[in-house]
Amino acid sequence: MPYDVLVIGGGPAGLSAAVNVRIRGRSVLVVSNPPEENPLWRAERVDNYLGLPGRSGPELLTQMRRHAENAGVEFLTGKVLTSVRSGKLWYVSVGTEMYAASALVLAAGVARGKKFPGEAELLGRGVSYCATCDGMLYRGRPVAVLGYSDSARREADFLRDIGCSVTYFDRPKDCRIEGDAQVTAVVCDGERAAVDGVFLLRPTVAPTDLFPGLAVENGYVSVDRRMNTNLPGLFAAGDCTGGPLQVSKAVGEGLIAGQSAAAWAVAQSRT
Repeated sequence: MPYDVLVIGGGPAGLSAAVNVRIRGRSVLVVSNPPEENPLWRAERVDNYLGLPGRSGPELLTQMRRHAENAGVEFLTGKVLTSVRSGKLWYVSVGTEMYAASALVLAAGVARGKKFPGEAELLGRGVSYCATCDGMLYRGRPVAVLGYSDSARREADFLRDIGCSVTYFDRPKDCRIEGDAQVTAVVCDGERAAVDGVFLLRPTVAPTDLFPGLAVENGYVSVDRRMNTNLPGLFAAGDCTGGPLQVSKAVGEGLIAGQSAAAWAVAQSRT
């Protein structure tokens, strides 16, 4: 059965949205990276969250997630890679699995960094964003992993386990992917590796890559006061909508996005 709402991102905005969906009695799934990969987790002290000064980032995230769990929110660790809307439903892929929901809330934070030369041109022709999804296509062949998250090394280990020869680049700043019809090599921070595949493992996918046609302004998702985007049934909240990039703003926007998404799901069920 489809969920009423699927939330992309498990930070303050996403958790706030999910809790507010549950308050309205609707089903909700949160898809996110492990909490330890959220930027807030690295905060030693947060003094500007009203009523709870002096808490560390891990303390705040742990309490927020526990609140959501107690409210009946379902969780899935993973990264949404693609989306498509068909009929009344949104369909998103997480790894090799597909999930459906009446409404989506995008709360995945800021996708930092520009595309590397050759990345867009060779996407699907050697460039991949998911090792567990596409790794079997490169079994026994040389590949490169460009890791920008803690979980990237686990995906690199998966590739080694299936017989790939893996060259691992830890958070390279300068990169170029070479090839004409297919990837032939990658150059990272001056080091060149001849490979058949390149796995770019970032914490999140850029919103416009995930949702073609999504309206953005200065790199941030455009929303109205109900956190509607320009795409039907897609709402956004938190850092991805722009500054200030603070917990209080994320929680407030998440509340509104959750309410709006729940109302959308109810309306869809009646038509």
